[in-house]
Amino acid sequence: MASPPRILLSGDVNGRLSQLFKRVLSVNKSAGPFDALLCVGQFFPESVDQLEEFMEYTDGRREIPIPTYFIGDYGFAAPKVLSAAVKDPGNQGFKLDGLRVCNNLYWLKGGGKFTLFGLSVAYLSGRQSPSGQQFGTYSQDDVDALRALAEEPGIVDLIATNDLSPGISDSLGSDSTVAELVVEIKPRYHIAGSKAVFYAREPYSNVDAVHVTRFFGLAPVGNKEKQKFMHAISPTPASTMSAAEISTKPPNTTLSPYTVVDATPSTETTKRPGDSSLEEQYWRYDVKKQRKGDGNAEKLCFKFLSSGSCPREDNCHFRHDPEAREQYRGGVCFDFLNKGKCERGPDCQFKHNLVEESEINSNKRSRSNSATTNRSKECWFCLSSPNVESHLIITVGENIYCALAKGPLVDDHVLLLPVEHSPSTLSLPPDCQRELYKNQSSLRMYCKAQSKEYIFFELISIRGTHANLQAVPIPQTKASSVKNIFNLAAKKLGFEFETIKGDGTSEARELLKAKFDGKSGFFYVELHDGTILGHSIDENENFPVQFGREVMAGLLKMPDRADWRNCKLSKDEEEKLVEDFKSRFKNFDPNEDF
Repeated sequence: MASPPRILLSGDVNGRLSQLFKRVLSVNKSAGPFDALLCVGQFFPESVDQLEEFMEYTDGRREIPIPTYFIGDYGFAAPKVLSAAVKDPGNQGFKLDGLRVCNNLYWLKGGGKFTLFGLSVAYLSGRQSPSGQQFGTYSQDDVDALRALAEEPGIVDLIATNDLSPGISDSLGSDSTVAELVVEIKPRYHIAGSKAVFYAREPYSNVDAVHVTRFFGLAPVGNKEKQKFMHAISPTPASTMSAAEISTKPPNTTLSPYTVVDATPSTETTKRPGDSSLEEQYWRYDVKKQRKGDGNAEKLCFKFLSSGSCPREDNCHFRHDPEAREQYRGGVCFDFLNKGKCERGPDCQFKHNLVEESEINSNKRSRSNSATTNRSKECWFCLSSPNVESHLIITVGENIYCALAKGPLVDDHVLLLPVEHSPSTLSLPPDCQRELYKNQSSLRMYCKAQSKEYIFFELISIRGTHANLQAVPIPQTKASSVKNIFNLAAKKLGFEFETIKGDGTSEARELLKAKFDGKSGFFYVELHDGTILGHSIDENENFPVQFGREVMAGLLKMPDRADWRNCKLSKDEEEKLVEDFKSRFKNFDPNEDF
């Protein structure tokens, strides 16, 4: 197994590159080698007097000994140096891994995430400021880009910010935006500068996550108080760790400091310790106000948006917006309401435009009919929809069709879908169910001929998305491990699967249907031996949208393919996969004579 990456961390450089790299060379000689240096806090000089030394490095007259990344894009000469970097042809396009300033020096611009020697590293450059200047401050778009990371699968190993967040230290000052991001992203390490002191906090536990976060605040390079300005870490990337390793908590682990972020006086005498942390999970921005340029838009209570009520009632510090709730109930995409955009592609079956008031206020029956019609027109999977990607279709029956999965996890990863819009395969009428069983049986026979087994799973949403039963092939040698790994993943999320057994696939599914009431979300996985693992998703449960795929990616040791967006193919590549599958599947296709 490869050794974990070794990373040096530095506080505010303030242009003192000679002193910084002298220390780097010394540490590298005594305890190295180190792979990279990450600098937080102000990187550029504090005065004109330091410019000559600084420019010797950025002009290439002096050598930078190690790949160095910085986020403190402010100080003397910052506009000049960074403007040149922006105009460099080699820095055009999306460069989340840093814009090259000179050899071994990279500017992490705005907000983003990249992989550094196997580590997932997020960053927010600049400082909070209403000025909107080009360099030295971050924008709302930068914050939203980072906020979207919280929706993605996988654990962020490290986040770098220039300022501390509230709760870390009461005496040093803080940036509330940083706190909001850290609460959502839940990194394993948080590195910050700008406060002229070294501060290492005890590890703290995260809300709704099994891993802990370690915080380091670093002092400026060459500070008179001799505070520590450089620190070394060597973390194993989370993507390569086992669930047991990820969830290990040191003896000195504390509660999250963000449970006391809100310093607003309260008259409650029975306030529960966890209330504040719950609130941190419930906020989102009102995108309608953002579009009008209101950068300080009042935050929405997510609990109210999703359920229509909030246990905090009048004591909730976030907005209970009935209009936003109606939009959500009308089928408007959650991410669209929160961020003004959605990046889920075919995984998203909701509307990406606000519902007209006349539709919201219409009677329940007409609203239901209208929603059904609109859903079919907008749905990625309804065969009657202009949005359906017909080149992905493999075979079509009377009620069920089979299609290549978008961004397939492995070869032969397909979906079984009803031709007409239906919220789940468990709610299909008997004739459709029989056809579904027939398709599953054909896929299983096809797979066994290749010494593989198909594993089927479905996530049922209370929002009524188009049913899609995922079918992922795995080697027969791994089939016996599927139940254990799903149970382990469930335990990690804090729930247990209910096991349902029958004499055959159809019987087990009939027993499953009897347990599914359609009033809540539901996830189930069908194993190779007909056993089904089922879980009813509570209204307030934070259940991962790609849970099934993430678990299968872990089983197959393909963590980098857990997100379908990492596996997107061109249309030509998709068409070739479909044609290849059709050719191999021809003798098993239940619709060959249809």
